[in-house]
Amino acid sequence: MSQTLTPPKSAKRVMSNEGKAAKRRVRLNSWLMYIVMAVIGLIVLVPFWANFLATFQEGRMIITGGLNLGIDLAQASLDNWVMLFTDSGMYFTWFANSVFITVAQVIATLAVSAFVAYGFAMYEFRGKTALFIVVLLLMSVPFEMMMLPLYIQINDFGLQDTYTAIIIPFMANAVTILFFRQFLRGIPREIVEAGRIDGVSEFGIFFRLVFPLMKPAFGAMAILTGMMSWNNFLWPLLALRSSEKYTLPIGLNTLLTPYGNNYDLLLVGSFFSMIPIFILFLAFQRFFIEGMTAGAVKG
Repeated sequence: MSQTLTPPKSAKRVMSNEGKAAKRRVRLNSWLMYIVMAVIGLIVLVPFWANFLATFQEGRMIITGGLNLGIDLAQASLDNWVMLFTDSGMYFTWFANSVFITVAQVIATLAVSAFVAYGFAMYEFRGKTALFIVVLLLMSVPFEMMMLPLYIQINDFGLQDTYTAIIIPFMANAVTILFFRQFLRGIPREIVEAGRIDGVSEFGIFFRLVFPLMKPAFGAMAILTGMMSWNNFLWPLLALRSSEKYTLPIGLNTLLTPYGNNYDLLLVGSFFSMIPIFILFLAFQRFFIEGMTAGAVKG
């Protein structure tokens, strides 16, 4: 009869000690990662905290003392917040304009870019590689080089001082197209072929089969596109003329003039303008990491 060989007790102790040491190293690395990320998070939050404290101070105090992480409770007040909601002029008009443009920009950019990326990922056609190279080249062109041709175009089309002029130039975003294309390449083509065999239309394949799988990618790009649109300053400044159509970045900039500066409203208004971005991130955060990771799986 064969006998089962068992390792000696000393070997068991060595293996046990090595296992414990490995667990300690993993635990230590995890704690180090948490500490580093916590420090980075605190550093990132410093400007937000300084801006928040500044909303309880008068503008003249910020001019003389600058932004800081401390506050004199004896001089702190809610006057700036009261003014924001009672006597802020056109602030909430600009806020509503930015919300409308951001929502429209996100929906339009995700829809158009997803269709373009779907064509590059799932179809074979003549000139596909050349067209995709053009998309990649567009990523290397600074927007400042395209501003003048775009400005001439919107004037020729009669779109100056309209929200359409702000949204249309960014609908087919090269970065978004590339990201969606990389994500779609990770989806098996057999899913598309099975839909065609079952007689599903091409639009049906996209919306019923592919679209549900792209939710992480849509979530990640919704955050990035929303941030870009919400903070966009230069192009709306060129395209818009009427003060009632200004976006929030332009409107806040008008509070600083050679004839008078409204720092009180500027401080509280700039802090309040961060809230929609936080809401957008919280709404799509569970898709963000998954989408960014999955989009980088294939080259």
